[in-house]
Amino acid sequence: MYEDILIPTDGSVGTGRALEHALELAGPESTIHVLSVVDQRVYLAAGGDQQDAVIQSLRDDAIEAVEACAEECRETCETTTAVREGVPHRIILEYADEHDIDVIVMGTHGRTGRDKLTSLGSVTERVVENAKRPVLVVHIEE
Repeated sequence: MYEDILIPTDGSVGTGRALEHALELAGPESTIHVLSVVDQRVYLAAGGDQQDAVIQSLRDDAIEAVEACAEECRETCETTTAVREGVPHRIILEYADEHDIDVIVMGTHGRTGRDKLTSLGSVTERVVENAKRPVLVVHIEE
């Protein structure tokens, strides 16, 4: 059993599959940390007059995403939620270090080629490459 488990979420349906695995790793003494990152690259790319609306929409989506995951976890173990802003893989790694996370559980779509380029690379791939702790990668089928 792991004491502190981090599950990053972007609010996608696929996060549920990763969450299932996180719950399998959790015991009654575990804490699942649910984190959503508002990607600053998205709102910085918006036009100046649209930035406020875009960032508010992204924050609302992030809050909804962490609350939905936390609700799934509450009967199994303690849960804590966080919403942060920045570059997703960097924030995930920073959060893991700050909270001495034992394992990060993330989903991946296994994108390659053009799909990978259009999504600015894989957040999961960057976390795996730079993490100082175990990362459990769950393949998400669409």
